Amino acid sequence: MRAAALVLGLVLVSGCGAAGPSAMPHVGFVVKRTGGSFAQEMTSGFHEGVGRAGGVSATVTGPHGQDGHKEVELFRELTTAAKGGIAVATSEPALMAPSIAEARARHVAVVSVDMRLTASSRVRLHIGNDNHELGEKLADEVIRRLAPDAAGTVVLGNTAPGLTGFDERADGIRGRFAEKLPGVLVLGPFDTQRDDEANRDAWRRLIAANPDALAFVGTGDCDGVSLAALKTEKKSARWLVGGFGVDPRTLQAVRDGAMVATISPENYLKGAVAGWLLARHAKGGAALPEGWVETPGLAVTTANLDRILHRQGSERAREDFFQPQIDSFAEDPASWVRPLEQAR
Repeated sequence: MRAAALVLGLVLVSGCGAAGPSAMPHVGFVVKRTGGSFAQEMTSGFHEGVGRAGGVSATVTGPHGQDGHKEVELFRELTTAAKGGIAVATSEPALMAPSIAEARARHVAVVSVDMRLTASSRVRLHIGNDNHELGEKLADEVIRRLAPDAAGTVVLGNTAPGLTGFDERADGIRGRFAEKLPGVLVLGPFDTQRDDEANRDAWRRLIAANPDALAFVGTGDCDGVSLAALKTEKKSARWLVGGFGVDPRTLQAVRDGAMVATISPENYLKGAVAGWLLARHAKGGAALPEGWVETPGLAVTTANLDRILHRQGSERAREDFFQPQIDSFAEDPASWVRPLEQAR
């Protein structure tokens, strides 16, 4: 196994006569970009969810950087060990689809997390946000800081054009501005790239081309980080910044005033739900629900920043923060499930 690309967690049972790890049911999770804070959040949540079920071992794996072909390779490797089921949070749903179909043909359960898989994968359980709503949440935070009769432009970037969830975020942002501030023209979405360095270069060009913009907003985690850094460099900048995620640099930017808000997709919760469902399925044969388990997002501003900083400060604090939501799901999973066709 590749140490740089693999995070391995084992959840052991205690007590006399407990079976060793090799005898345990085993589940897995393939995530995109293990180096990203969103993947680390999902990983922590997944292990928490598996641990809640108990008696199941778990492996989380994925490429460190953006590499769809590596995701497929690691998924195929994981199917030989994680026969209890695999969760997938991929950046390349179409590329992953044939390998998922092969795994399902061998009766390995597969669950979609974060970004919905293609219909051809025939996976019937998706765990993720209403991304259109997340886009609206971000637009609302920017709009609150503009005049009711504001006129001008807002520049919108999308780190992953063509990926349904990110496109939905962009649509939510555009739609909300059209509804609430019709005098504001939203330009884009422009492709701002997934790689950190390329993302910053893309935003630098967009800022240079639109010096009088009211705001710059993006759909991905790296968008907010890049924009906050560029705004800090350009001390005279008056434009607003909004983005996604709880990367430490993003939260610091909110604290410093370089960002008005960031929307947390609450990736820890998604991972925990996936881990708990797969572990129960692997250990006792509990049926996986079919449909869309809609997990909420959270707007982070200076109003709740201290609480989120505390939450992000340790594994224990994250567990405590999300415990009520995980408990709510475990007590009544069906109440969280919507038709799969509504996922966006």
